[in-house]
Parts: sequence; structure tokens; C-alpha cells
Amino acid sequence: MRLNYPPNVRIVKVPCTGRIAEIHLLKAVELGADGVLVAGCLEGDCHHQCGNLRAKKRVVHVQQILKSIGLEPERVAMYNLSAGMGPRFAEIVREMTEKIRELGPSPIKSGRAGKEKAA
Repeated sequence: MRLNYPPNVRIVKVPCTGRIAEIHLLKAVELGADGVLVAGCLEGDCHHQCGNLRAKKRVVHVQQILKSIGLEPERVAMYNLSAGMGPRFAEIVREMTEKIRELGPSPIKSGRAGKEKAA
């Protein structure tokens, strides 16, 4: 099955979303990612017991950090789906891409982060 999602999406595979640390998400934003989507197992169905629950907490914390520095917390999101939900994954990626497009490019790229509120 060939999934169609925007070509500007970069997929980074990890053994479990529980291995994703907050620094990984923040580093992606720092390096200029307009948005970061974490796709984990369905809740209660994690192969590594509770990795997806740890990832969800980390995503929420990163969203709080982004908000505190004047960035939109919606730039980082987590979705839970099974490996058999390929079409749904592609749909989520398209939705996230559209949401990021509406937010515009990351202010980190242009050095505007946090300056909108100060003005």
C-alpha cells in the first residue's frame, strides 16, 4: 500500500515512542522544524508496556515549554494509532501539515520567537 502524504514530511523511526525524550522534540524545533508529530501505539496496546504514555506526558510538557517561550504549542502533537492504520496515519500527517501551514513557518527560523508578545 502506497501512502500519500506531503513530501516535506520527514519520518524518523524509533523502536518505541517512549524512547523519545523532550530534548529530541525541542531540538527538532530548534533546528527549524515547523512542527513535530509523534505517532505512537494505541493507548493500552504499547509493545513496550507504557512507552506511549511516557511519550504523551513528554509531548504535553514540550507543548507547555513552547507556550512559555511564545511559540504555538500546536506545533508539537501526538497521535495514537496501530501499525495497521496506514491510511489514518497519512490522513493525520496531512491534517498536521495543514495546521502547521496555517500557523506559518517556525519563528525560530527567522529569529522572531517570543518577540510577537513583547511587541
